[in-house]
Amino acid sequence: MRLFDFQHLDRTGWVRKGVTKPETVAGHMYRMAIMSAFLVDDASLDMNKCIRMSIVHDIGESIIGDITPNDGVDDAYKNKIETEAVEKLAGLVKSKSADEIRQLFQHDNRILHFSCRQEYEEGKTKEAKLVKDLDRFDMVLQAYEYEQMEGKPEFLQEFFDSTKEKLADSHPKVKGMLLELYKARENNVAFTI
Repeated sequence: MRLFDFQHLDRTGWVRKGVTKPETVAGHMYRMAIMSAFLVDDASLDMNKCIRMSIVHDIGESIIGDITPNDGVDDAYKNKIETEAVEKLAGLVKSKSADEIRQLFQHDNRILHFSCRQEYEEGKTKEAKLVKDLDRFDMVLQAYEYEQMEGKPEFLQEFFDSTKEKLADSHPKVKGMLLELYKARENNVAFTI
């Protein structure tokens, strides 16, 4: 087990659909961080927190793998094993760094401190809601990019269907990008942000 195994871990949903060159978990987390940093300008949000949350939200997958909704894994159990995975990752680094990793990922019931990862999982803060919106937007953006690259219009429709209701009340910037993406897809043209 290595700290950076997620950089070689292909995302499960794309693998199952037979995508030729699926993105990795690390690639997904990186693009979300870039979207948080450069695409959303909202003074009411702590954008640094959004960037950190984007970077760490899936890091436990380097140990447990990329678990999708189609895997039938209960959310509470998934959160439990991801938390355990993060603890293992924290154990791989020096103690000061390990403490910093724990602060990023874990929820400490004794002091009611919510880490970025736990905050993301709960999805209650404005920052967590934005990052969840970006996570879903990234999925449909990636799906459309694969449809374009593989020359198979709408072969990843299920990814659009699974996010449609969840993105209906998304952050205004994400909603705007999503509408532009839908237009590009309808016209089968490249989408650029």
